[in-house]
Amino acid sequence: MTPPRRRIALTIATFALAGLTTGCGAIGTAVDCNAVAQEITVISNEFSTSLGSAATDPDAMKKAATVASDKANALAGKYDGELGAALKEFAGAFDGFKSNDVNELTAATSKLGSFQTKITSACS
Repeated sequence: MTPPRRRIALTIATFALAGLTTGCGAIGTAVDCNAVAQEITVISNEFSTSLGSAATDPDAMKKAATVASDKANALAGKYDGELGAALKEFAGAFDGFKSNDVNELTAATSKLGSFQTKITSACS
């Protein structure tokens, strides 16, 4: 995996875990946040693992981003309100990874910070 792609994968995992390991308020919300945390971790890990072949396959990142986006959108469909909106934003962040443009990759990574803030808000 190339250094920029390794940093992107690490950033995704860090933001996803940091945003989802905050304390949740009500019991129902806590259960939702724990389930979402597990799913986001799986999606992020699968995306990161898929980036390993990106050095030899130029379309690997696009394929991985499409799969991750589809899974995140499916997860977002299970939740309403702030949590659902934050998950849709998480899914949308993968669109920037479908490009070979460094600026779009950087913007996609930056979107993950906003996703973290929204998840933290939804789970508090």
